[in-house]
Amino acid sequence: MNANNLFDLTGRVAVVTGASKGIGESIAKLLAQNGAEVIVSSRKQDSVQEVADEIKKQGYKAEAMAAHMGDMASIAQLVQNIGTKYGRLDIIVNNAATNPVFGSVENCSLEAFDKIMEVNVKGCFQLAKEALPLLKKNKNASIINMSSVGGISPEPGLGIYSVSKTALIMLTKVMAKEWGAYGIRANVICPGLIKTKFSEALWKNEQVSDHLLKELPISRIGMPEDIAGLTLFLASDAAAYSTGGVFVADGGMLI
Repeated sequence: MNANNLFDLTGRVAVVTGASKGIGESIAKLLAQNGAEVIVSSRKQDSVQEVADEIKKQGYKAEAMAAHMGDMASIAQLVQNIGTKYGRLDIIVNNAATNPVFGSVENCSLEAFDKIMEVNVKGCFQLAKEALPLLKKNKNASIINMSSVGGISPEPGLGIYSVSKTALIMLTKVMAKEWGAYGIRANVICPGLIKTKFSEALWKNEQVSDHLLKELPISRIGMPEDIAGLTLFLASDAAAYSTGGVFVADGGMLI
C-alpha cells in the first residue's frame, strides 16, 4: 500500500449532510480537496449551493442537493437524485443534527423529543438504508455518523440530545455488524465542544468556556477542521480495517 495514496478519494462519491456551515462544510471541503465528488446537502438549496460553488471555484468537484433530514420523503428524493446523477455512492457523512431545547429533561416536550430523534437518529438511519443499494456496488463504502461526547456521558442541559447521540452510536455499531459483508464500514465520531454556530451558546458563555479551557488537557476549543481530518481518515483507505469504532475528538474532555 502506497502511503501517498492512503487518503486519495479520487473517483469516489460522498454526501455530507448539514454541510452548509460549521463541521459539515469543513468536511465537504476536505473530502473534495482529496479527490471526492461531494454532494453538499442541508435544508436550504441556496446555502448548500454557496458551499458547492466555493468548492468548485477552488478546482474541485461538488454538487448542491438540498434535503431535510427530518423529512423521510426528502431523504428518499436525495438518494434518488444521487443515483440518477452518479449511479454510485461511496461515502455518507451523517452530520446534520438538531437540538431545539436546552435545560432539564423534565422540561422537554414530546414534540421536541420527537424532533430531536427524527433528525438525529431516524434521518441518519433512513439515509443509509435508502442508499444501501448504491453503497453495496463497489465493496468499499464508508458511513461516518456524527455523534457527540454527550452520547458517551450526558451533557448538562442537553439530556435528550445526548440520548439521541447515544442511540446513533449503537446504530453505527449495528450497521457495521450487519453491513460488513457488503464491504461497508460504519464508524462514529464523538466531537467535544467545537467552535460552530450550533454550539455558540456554550463557547460564547465566558463562564462555561473558561471552565472548559481549564479542564481540557488540550487547552483550546476545537475547530471544525479538527473533525474534518478525522472524517477524512475514516472515509479513506487509511481506515480500511476500522469499522464499528467510536472515535472521540474532544481535546481530552472525557479523560
